[in-house]
Amino acid sequence: MDSLLSNLKIAVPEKIYVKDPESSDLGKRIVEHSIILIDEIGFDSFTFKKLGKLIGSNESSIYRYFESKHKLLLYLSSWYWAWIEYQLVFETHSLNPSDKLEKAIEIVTRAIKKDSKFSHINETILNKIMVNENSKSFLTKEVDQENKEGYFVIYKRIVHRLRDMIIGTKPDYKFPSSLASTIIEGSLHQHFLKDHFKSITDCNDGVSPTNFMKNLVLNTLKS
Repeated sequence: MDSLLSNLKIAVPEKIYVKDPESSDLGKRIVEHSIILIDEIGFDSFTFKKLGKLIGSNESSIYRYFESKHKLLLYLSSWYWAWIEYQLVFETHSLNPSDKLEKAIEIVTRAIKKDSKFSHINETILNKIMVNENSKSFLTKEVDQENKEGYFVIYKRIVHRLRDMIIGTKPDYKFPSSLASTIIEGSLHQHFLKDHFKSITDCNDGVSPTNFMKNLVLNTLKS
């Protein structure tokens, strides 16, 4: 699986970037080191000036790829969810409906502990960024316009895939879209709580957000 995924070309909506970072060595370095720097100092403290200093390039050269750090975060988020979507497709295609849903929950909620060897993207670190920073990609005043322009199409596609799996398991369940989006956002939140607010979650070193989400979803659909 890792070998197969590492050979894939992850497609990100073109409107997010000015120039495709996959098209040059500099673009790939921008993506690679932005992940490292955001993980190190946080998105709020991250700037193109700091990134330029890290990669030994002018700040202006980064703007040739992304018009703002917000667009860069949208790129990283879209890349991550597209990578997760490939795993969903490959790992669930031959399963029966109930097993398919359970496996899908595992895929979208698990912590990434192994880098799949993409040359310039460390998925383990990117997973940490999604836990800590993903909501900043859409909690903005521009979210409605960006949604219309298709910036979140990959994220929504994953929710729709989960929704369809829920319907395939329990066709009469009334809230499949709400449950699907809760699986994704709820798991990110539980990962965050596990790391930072241990007293308000039951997730810990022995109980993962995946354990919680499987219990929540499967028991909900039994009722």
